[in-house]
Amino acid sequence: MTVLDMYFDFRCRFSEVTQKADQAHLKLWGDLDPEYAHSWFESVAKAINIEMNKGASSAHYVDVFKYFETQYKCGIDEVKDCIDVSFTENLFWQVSAVNAQGYWQVLPELLKTLYIDFHANLSIYNS
Repeated sequence: MTVLDMYFDFRCRFSEVTQKADQAHLKLWGDLDPEYAHSWFESVAKAINIEMNKGASSAHYVDVFKYFETQYKCGIDEVKDCIDVSFTENLFWQVSAVNAQGYWQVLPELLKTLYIDFHANLSIYNS
């Protein structure tokens, strides 16, 4: 599966999340173009962050997180990079610890590791 395949597959599987991601994406980029799927997966993270800040239940996103975990485990490097950089690195951006807590609890260990590794590496630039 390529990133483009994952884009279309995700949209079919998760229509409610797709609508929210589309709204976030259109607000920022003004256009939906599958050729920019990497940016769209960043919008998925942003849409979930908005839901976290609203206090929405993390239960709605368990299957989404599991989907990304599965795609990462089975995916080619392009897919892994997209999940790591576009989705995981942007998850929890500008979300309070209180609002993020339930989501962190249901986030698969693999995605937690990607998130922690990225943010731990950022600290070397802040020294």
